Amino acid sequence: MAEKLGADIEEIKDTVDRRGVKGYWLSGKDATLRKLTVLEKMEKDLSNYELVIIGTPIWSWNMSVPVRTYITENKDKFCHISLYGNEEKLRSNSGDISREKSKDNFPEVAFFCTMGGSGDERAFKEMSEIIGKDPVSTLALKTIEVVKNSAEEKIEEFIKFLI
Repeated sequence: MAEKLGADIEEIKDTVDRRGVKGYWLSGKDATLRKLTVLEKMEKDLSNYELVIIGTPIWSWNMSVPVRTYITENKDKFCHISLYGNEEKLRSNSGDISREKSKDNFPEVAFFCTMGGSGDERAFKEMSEIIGKDPVSTLALKTIEVVKNSAEEKIEEFIKFLI
């Protein structure tokens, strides 16, 4: 997706080892309990972007713990209201796409997720609530669609809406 948009990308990296059966169980439990984690330091500054696209896997019908942590720690950069990944700025072949910044001079947001079956609506709602603004667009993909490369049409529609 980032390649098609010509966008910057930054991975949200958890410092907790979530590999294996124990990690899978811990991830589901922490997501259900809406826990936060410690993230590796991020390089990019959200205030430099007009649009930030945040992607998350769904863990136990919730956004992932690293993404919850990222948006919680950065919520003041999205909105005046005191309330991840990935940061992206759209570019065209001729340079930055001219998009008006939202009236509050904070970046607009869009969300996408991958999931086994469901949880996207809850995750997107909570992401909006934490950030304090609604996304301009959302995209939910089932794991099977990604594995079988059958999500291309949905991804193209999502991208078209953003540009």
